Amino acid sequence: MDTFLIERDMLWDAFSTTLTLAALSGVIALVLGTLIAALRVSPYLPLRSVATAYTEFLRNTPLTVVFFFYVFVTPSIGFTFSYRVAAVIALSCYTSAFVAEAVRSGINSVAVGQAEAARSLGMSFRQNLFIVVLPQAFRTAIPPLISVFIALVKNTSVAGAFSVFELFAMSRRLTNVYSADVIAILIGVALCYLIICIPLGQLAGHLERKVAFAR
Repeated sequence: MDTFLIERDMLWDAFSTTLTLAALSGVIALVLGTLIAALRVSPYLPLRSVATAYTEFLRNTPLTVVFFFYVFVTPSIGFTFSYRVAAVIALSCYTSAFVAEAVRSGINSVAVGQAEAARSLGMSFRQNLFIVVLPQAFRTAIPPLISVFIALVKNTSVAGAFSVFELFAMSRRLTNVYSADVIAILIGVALCYLIICIPLGQLAGHLERKVAFAR
């Protein structure tokens, strides 16, 4: 592990970039995915159709293709982003499709009587969804959402192939420079991902126990 001591500044830069990509993309994907899930259960067919098409398209498209679109295709149609911004957009859009499905499954788990009771009180669809249904849906959706965010952390490695200096890109550079320490470098990079992912798993367990107790 002497390599990481020598290159500690590079390690910190790559680690902080990975963490930033995951955090920003996670927040955006959560908001966007929740809105998409709301559209999926909308009473209006056109909105449901658009949300379904968005979700199914991104869920069945390789992440590399999404990155390629935002890095190389969008500049040709007049939208130019820096590599980091393009990475955040690509990760957010891709992850939001999986967030939408997790939230939608949570919405479907809420008893029908809850929504009917809200409608009987004169609540609109929007009020019903955001005041009554979604708070209960998120309780059920916590475990799959955490799994989606853990996958997001690992998916940030794709950004390394598109000129973003994160952990994967750092590992390629270090293995080229310190070819004798390839195994140690790969183990070190894996540990960096574990430092991010393990607390997320523990958070999932804590929240799940808390929700179960609240019920």
